[in-house]
Amino acid sequence: MNWHKLMFVLPNLFTVSSIFCGFYSMTLSKSGEFSGAAIAIFFAVFFDCFDGRVARLTKTQSEFGVELDSLADVMSFGLAPALLVYLWMLQPLGTIGLFIAFSFATCGALRLARFNVLAHRKVPESSKFFVGLPIPLGAGMLCALVLSCESGALPLFERSPWSVALVVLLLAALMVSNVRYRTFKDLKFSKKSVGSFCALLLCAIALSATVLSPAFVLLLYFGAYLLMGIAEGTINLMRRRVRPLSAAAAIPGGVPIATGAAGGDDVEEDDSATDEGEDADEVSSEELL
Repeated sequence: MNWHKLMFVLPNLFTVSSIFCGFYSMTLSKSGEFSGAAIAIFFAVFFDCFDGRVARLTKTQSEFGVELDSLADVMSFGLAPALLVYLWMLQPLGTIGLFIAFSFATCGALRLARFNVLAHRKVPESSKFFVGLPIPLGAGMLCALVLSCESGALPLFERSPWSVALVVLLLAALMVSNVRYRTFKDLKFSKKSVGSFCALLLCAIALSATVLSPAFVLLLYFGAYLLMGIAEGTINLMRRRVRPLSAAAAIPGGVPIATGAAGGDDVEEDDSATDEGEDADEVSSEELL
């Protein structure tokens, strides 16, 4: 038996397990067991987080595994959450609710297709940032919302289909937007990083055990990541607009001078190079849309 070839099956087993969890979630949604359907999608997120890591540890990365992972994400984090949120809350809206749920699945598929193209093009900083909200995070946000409402932590959303519809549309728009979210792949294991992770985990456990429900705490964490990307994108946009204005105001006549001229500051050259990389990333993503 060729054990090396057999190792290629291991990461694909994690991916197939994610597909099974998505399929099982859809069967539970049809039966009206919405909490169980949401938990099944969380299990799919768990398997999806480990299939790539297992492939890298065993050195069994392949194009087949990449394509299979994308198809699994469409089913487990696109179709399954869309069906869940439609049967749970959007069905009373009729055709409008149907198309709102469909928009989440469609935007998730578009986001995955753009991610694959950017990965093949090797766009600068593509390993540090996601262009658009990752589809597992969007699905996790919806599942946390369902669990929070089913546990009674959010009675407002439980009685308002239009509020849920706005959340679904927001998540769908963020997935196909140019808002960049950190991948944390460049995060190194250190005392500071491990301490920060433990502090967040202990804080979540403390809130879940005393004040808030576990589902609502999970919803808060997903919402914090979502808002972090929007805040960073807004700050970067404001910085790009302020830099040309400040450079023109500092030079007589308002004509900016290239920073690469003789005697220029090395720090300014590094900043301009970084900006060019960011612009190339955004232009490439815009061309795909």
